[in-house]
Amino acid sequence: MRVLTATLPNIRDAAEIVKRGGLVIFPTDTVYGLGCDPFNAESVEKLIRVKGDRQSPLPVLANSMQDVKRVAMVSKVAMNLAKRFWPGALTMVLPKRSKGLSSVVTFGLMSVGIRIPDHEVALDLARLCGGLIVGTSANKSGNKAATNIESAIAQLGAEVDVILDGGVSKFGISSTVVDLTSKEPKVLREGAVSIKEILDIQPNQRK
Repeated sequence: MRVLTATLPNIRDAAEIVKRGGLVIFPTDTVYGLGCDPFNAESVEKLIRVKGDRQSPLPVLANSMQDVKRVAMVSKVAMNLAKRFWPGALTMVLPKRSKGLSSVVTFGLMSVGIRIPDHEVALDLARLCGGLIVGTSANKSGNKAATNIESAIAQLGAEVDVILDGGVSKFGISSTVVDLTSKEPKVLREGAVSIKEILDIQPNQRK
């Protein structure tokens, strides 16, 4: 394990480790993330083992809308939400494209949870990794998500290859998750974005 200040050269080094199959802890706007290459099934399986007892799909962080569209189908509703909340703390569950992401990321489902974070380090890392990176919270399953480097190291430090130190997370709470795979949007988890904010954009949405 190496702990590096989140400068651009160090982010570039971390991205190379990810592309070689390694695991990285990195800051985001919500909480610290645990990441790997979403196209590398072995890396994803390793991340799941490190996370421990994970039984749900893994979220993916994207550098741009173009990168989102590589792996997901973006509806008009999704575009409206993206214009308001991306970059930001809203994860959208969208129908995934048939080719691309490892099925291990999505646990075999035909959907993917994805967002564009509002954090320079996370965006740079995603970009340098090819536009997309797994971005689940940096904690053992069942434990509180890490909002600072000390908590991330205590929970996962011995099991990852590199940690990028970017200070304390801005929100300190996980992203809000909204499922857009059916006719009616459904909020699966309220987090940094309030349900009211989403309803203001999508007035017909129900929790």
